[in-house]
Amino acid sequence: MTDDPANQPGKILIGKGDAYQYLQLPLANRHGLVAGATGTGKTVTLQVLAEGFSNAGAAVFCADVKGDLSGLAMAGEGKAPFVQRAKDIGVTYAPDRFPVVFWDVFGEQGHPVRATVSEMGPVLLARLLDLNDVQEGVLNIVFRIADEQGLLLLDLKDLRALLGMVLDNAAELTKQYGNVAPATVGAIQRQLLVLENQGADKFFGEPALSIEDFIRTDRDGRGVINVLAADKLMRSPKLYATFLLWMLSELFETLPEVGDAEKPKLVFFFDEAHLLFDSAPKNLMTAIEQVVRLIRSKGVGVYFVTQNPLDVPDVVLGQLGNRAQHALRAFTPRDQKAVKAAAETFRQNPKFDTGEVITQLGVGEALVSMLEKGGTPAVVSRSLIAPPGSRVGPITPDERAAVMAASPLRGKYDVAIDRESAFEVLNRRGTQMVEKTQSQPASPWGGPQPAPSAPAPSPWTHKTVPNVPPAAPPQEPAGGGILDTIGGMIGGSGDKPSNGRSNRMSTGELIIRSVAQSAARSLGTQITRAILRNVLGGMKR
Repeated sequence: MTDDPANQPGKILIGKGDAYQYLQLPLANRHGLVAGATGTGKTVTLQVLAEGFSNAGAAVFCADVKGDLSGLAMAGEGKAPFVQRAKDIGVTYAPDRFPVVFWDVFGEQGHPVRATVSEMGPVLLARLLDLNDVQEGVLNIVFRIADEQGLLLLDLKDLRALLGMVLDNAAELTKQYGNVAPATVGAIQRQLLVLENQGADKFFGEPALSIEDFIRTDRDGRGVINVLAADKLMRSPKLYATFLLWMLSELFETLPEVGDAEKPKLVFFFDEAHLLFDSAPKNLMTAIEQVVRLIRSKGVGVYFVTQNPLDVPDVVLGQLGNRAQHALRAFTPRDQKAVKAAAETFRQNPKFDTGEVITQLGVGEALVSMLEKGGTPAVVSRSLIAPPGSRVGPITPDERAAVMAASPLRGKYDVAIDRESAFEVLNRRGTQMVEKTQSQPASPWGGPQPAPSAPAPSPWTHKTVPNVPPAAPPQEPAGGGILDTIGGMIGGSGDKPSNGRSNRMSTGELIIRSVAQSAARSLGTQITRAILRNVLGGMKR
């Protein structure tokens, strides 16, 4: 134990009221909440917490909505208010810079962040596309078909190609998977176009983000602070919310169980947390609550930053043990309700009225209640938040460029990769079917078979990687089908020539058709059962 209040083993100094307020590192994975009206000091509190976790060797992820958190990469400038605050608290102001890696979904202000369509899964993607239950069911079927056909869904053009194939074979697929209405597929395609127009085509693709790259330390043993540039991303709130939830679910699936550790492996700060919950359907809310509740055993702490505690649903709010509540304004009935709700969540201090003090807090003050040993919340204390050592406010573009140039991940994610996936495979299959049809002998009914028209160039191109070859649209030639690869005669295709007269098949052909149809029925039953498991299962595929 040292005499320096700002340097206590196993603790992060938050501020000082009647006594120093600390966050206990072994209890940091019990999650937390930082709330308060605009301009009351939430961002500074977040910055203090991020610095403390980094100094303790725990990695940090934070979404930088306004650009202010980029200042973590630069040493503080010793501004008079912060120097005075340090003096009031009884600590020495010490400027410091921290190991920061910048990320950006759009690849403009940091390393690109990408995920494949398969990793996102049909449930999260359905929310991102704002699909109803029927449309989400069809999307689940599309993902199942991709699995059974061995088709990789990496980017949006892969999903569009597969949707086109499903649309062209809707009648045949309905027999095996249930109703696949062309109108439903068309609705999904339209929503996909809207999503692409919002820039999501840059998010879906490869190289996909490796979650392990978020959990790093520098050579001094300090945890890396991952800062996501979210100012532009905020213009697409659904993409922002779904992206954050995807990252949480990836962590949950990837990280091993660690139980109660001395400190968390990674701490997430979700700024503008209401975007994660606005208009979320009940099943997705349940998934969020489950992830927040269970991910702490993986050594991950989740901290929500928002203006109003009412922005966070009760099922999630009940999981947040460490809290710092900045000032709230009680100008409207809803504001008054928020003040009352915030006050009631604290362990009351007999020295003051919590509800009254919330409306009187000054900038840089907060009501603080952190978990004590044993996991019980401490009595709420009116505290002055400690000053951060790093810069408060954004850095310049030149400073950001210098930090990115020195990044340990430079070059790993910066160039997009477009390997063979569903789009290329389906285009090749379509070309092979056309060539096969053109090479068939003349019709036995007295004339050559009509040659199919040449395939038109594909209207789908990859916007990130050039030189994608033109290909046929996902439409099977006459006589073909999505399961034609089994034997070429499933569903009776080939029973009648183009002139409509009956075509007698040989004994060998009849055997082939019978075996193919039996295999298709068996395969369809297995796929349908798997789909039901997927739909009724967890949050992800």
